[in-house]
Amino acid sequence: MLRHLALAVLLIASPAVAQELPAPAPDVHDHHATTNVVLKTMMGEIVIALEMDRAPITAANFLRYVDEDRFDGIVFYRAMPLDWGEQPNGLIQGGTQWDPDRVLPQIEHEPTTLTGLSHTRGAVSMAMGEPGTANGDFSIMLGNQTGLDANPDSDNPVWQTGYAVFGYVIEGMDVVEAIHAAPVDPELGEGWMRGQMLADPVVVVEARRAETE
Repeated sequence: MLRHLALAVLLIASPAVAQELPAPAPDVHDHHATTNVVLKTMMGEIVIALEMDRAPITAANFLRYVDEDRFDGIVFYRAMPLDWGEQPNGLIQGGTQWDPDRVLPQIEHEPTTLTGLSHTRGAVSMAMGEPGTANGDFSIMLGNQTGLDANPDSDNPVWQTGYAVFGYVIEGMDVVEAIHAAPVDPELGEGWMRGQMLADPVVVVEARRAETE
């Protein structure tokens, strides 16, 4: 399990990196096409608007996991706190954790410089070890963490491409915050992730497309 958690790395930024100047939050209600999905968790429902136009590869990958029931029964297993900015701040992370019965092939990386999206409050971002390794793990931002966006001027190859935002929570941020506030096990996690693993991971009972009227 711990090996899988280490492989499912997301957002390895230090707080100093993630505190870079905030960018304007994208308007998820504009003319760009989105598809809404519902994550029904043990703590309540989270509704995500997937950016089908602006992040087509990453959003379609997430939607495939939903449509093929690969997210039914996964867990949110990590809550990373950040002690700066408006509180609560940080992220929660969940996904398939490299489960061979759930995981799909890795996908091409879509940097924020290409999509125009940003790691603002409610942003949903893909887990990866390096660009092109993302598959079925993702995180949700509690606050603006635009230092995780692509920065072509960075000397660090990781930050040159940043992480791939592909959607935004449009309902259920209270649930995201409740998951983030859940107790962690101080003994779980490897390296800088130690102490960020939830003592009782929060189950996603069902993931589905939102009903449309």
